[in-house]
Amino acid sequence: MSPRAAIGLSRGCGLRRCLLASPASLSSPCMLSFSGRCGVSSPFSHTDSDRLREALCVDVTAMAPLRLLPWLQLFLFAGLSKEDGQLVISAQDCTLDCVIKGDPKCEFCRISQEDIELTLGIKTDKIFGSCVPWPCHFLMGLDSPSLCQHFVGAPRDVTVEFVYSQDPGYDTVVVSWRPSQYGISFLRGFQVSVQALGGMLVGCQLLLFQRNLSLEAVDAEKVYQSDPFPALALGSQYVATVMALPVPEQWEKYQQEEKYQQSKQFSTQTCTKKRVLAKCRRDWYPTDIAVEQEGADVIVTFNLAPPSLGINGYFSYCYGAGTRNYTEFKVNPSENQTHHSFRLAGLRGGVNYSCGIAADQVDPVHKGFTFHMKPPPQEPPPPGPNLESVILVLLLFVTVLLALVAVGFLLFLKKWKEGRRKRAEMQAPAPCNYKEAPREGPPTQPRPPRLLLCYSNRDGPAHIGVVMRLAAFLQQHMSTQVHLDLWEGLSLVEEGPMGWYTRRMQESDFVLAVCSRGLCQLLDKRAQHHREKEEEEEEESWDGDVSAAAVSLIGEEMGWAASRGQDLSKYMAAIFEYSRETDFPGLLGLASRYVLPQDLPLLFSHLHGVALHGPGRQLLVENVSGEGYLSVPAGAALSRAITEAKGAGEDEGRLGGEEEALL
Repeated sequence: MSPRAAIGLSRGCGLRRCLLASPASLSSPCMLSFSGRCGVSSPFSHTDSDRLREALCVDVTAMAPLRLLPWLQLFLFAGLSKEDGQLVISAQDCTLDCVIKGDPKCEFCRISQEDIELTLGIKTDKIFGSCVPWPCHFLMGLDSPSLCQHFVGAPRDVTVEFVYSQDPGYDTVVVSWRPSQYGISFLRGFQVSVQALGGMLVGCQLLLFQRNLSLEAVDAEKVYQSDPFPALALGSQYVATVMALPVPEQWEKYQQEEKYQQSKQFSTQTCTKKRVLAKCRRDWYPTDIAVEQEGADVIVTFNLAPPSLGINGYFSYCYGAGTRNYTEFKVNPSENQTHHSFRLAGLRGGVNYSCGIAADQVDPVHKGFTFHMKPPPQEPPPPGPNLESVILVLLLFVTVLLALVAVGFLLFLKKWKEGRRKRAEMQAPAPCNYKEAPREGPPTQPRPPRLLLCYSNRDGPAHIGVVMRLAAFLQQHMSTQVHLDLWEGLSLVEEGPMGWYTRRMQESDFVLAVCSRGLCQLLDKRAQHHREKEEEEEEESWDGDVSAAAVSLIGEEMGWAASRGQDLSKYMAAIFEYSRETDFPGLLGLASRYVLPQDLPLLFSHLHGVALHGPGRQLLVENVSGEGYLSVPAGAALSRAITEAKGAGEDEGRLGGEEEALL
């Protein structure tokens, strides 16, 4: 049977609704009818097999109910019309040997990896399937090299559609496209691949026409369809690419120009859209939040995550009146399974607070809420004074006056005695001096060091991503409380950038300046601007980036500390491995310097004041020393971000070199 024959479909049959909907969403099961009432004729030759397919019709109200199995959905979907008069063609099962021999039964075939290995004797990695760009003459036959000496245009109208997936935790898609009219008579097939955006290849399919088939211009309006691509992760981005064969000999040149392939970016459904929120750990957030004020405190009650998600930790935060309230708590699943309440204390009356609650996990979904803190009720004014109260006030006044006189007399007597004692001591020989040992007070609870991160956003989003991953790693695995402007947006807006940096610099135990090429360029630009405008009194411009001002402030603080002989260990400078030593500005010449991530153990030693080496011993910090930081998610994310930033820097350098060569 020719795969190009179409299945007849009338608008009243309702086949498309039955195919695209899941079985659970249908009010009644889909049913098949072979009565031929649809009255649709095939646009091709009327062979017996075509007449049989013309008689195939779908009806949701006739005959006995029959559930559509997934393989039956795919078979019927191959003949559906995307629009009136448009035919969708899917590949058939046949061998590469059949395609090479030009058998009419193998008109449009799907070629498997096993078939290529069996026919050509070449093994490929499983992840590439049959889509490695093999030379065309190996696929079409060595005896007819002229078949592969022509160029065809890139496919067009690439679309991606979701089909029913038996596993609710994943999505399944099919890719459809139209061939280009340019060089269609030399078209030999297609290569269809799906790849995670910025990731690895998910699947690839090779679809070929038999060697004796030559398409016409009218075939450019037909829609071709791939096999399903299953097991696509929910809430992810992918790219579907359709490549026309034969591939040109100058592969890299045409690949950059994209003259023979067409791509389509798409996103899979979110977990909450395909499933219920109670089954999505990554996307879960509390939906029921109640706030109740009790005096000067607030009681917050929210619904807990289902026990099946395994979420036992939560955190809450509130902003208001220039302060931040942060609360972490654990919930025992054996005691609370539906709701949990916690208390917010230390709030100010008459202030509007903006808060949020989220599960204590990586990149959680925050549920925000607001409330107004009512001021405490005022006491009624006291009654008017009477005679007894006046007498009481007078007695109290007289008592206080006498007490003051007595205290003054005692102070005078004490000073007089001290004067006599001093005069006597001056006349007598001086006794030996000694110092009492200081009393040891109760042990204080150790507090993690506070670290302020300064950086420049002139180096692009890749560099900012590295700074964010570094801050997360320092806070999670190096026992450090990190202050980063990207994490404190509300305080930054309320105080202003320079006000925020000045306050945090005074409150922090350490200041780390992340140096880069963009920061050095900004400092050089500022220095040149200062020289040009030295005699004019006008405010300096930072072009929206206050990092240079912050670094200048750090340099001034270091200069004052050095002139007074104070300790300079508070100030540090660091670069990442994709930067150069010349990126350290001269303003930070007195600061301790580190190259990350190889100097993470030294940075840990600096922050906590511990020695890494001693006589006959060496201190190894868990998840920090050596390559240990790669064993935790935050360290692995930092390593990936550094690699991406290094690649982005190399691309910019290469483009800059080409521009200089052109100039």
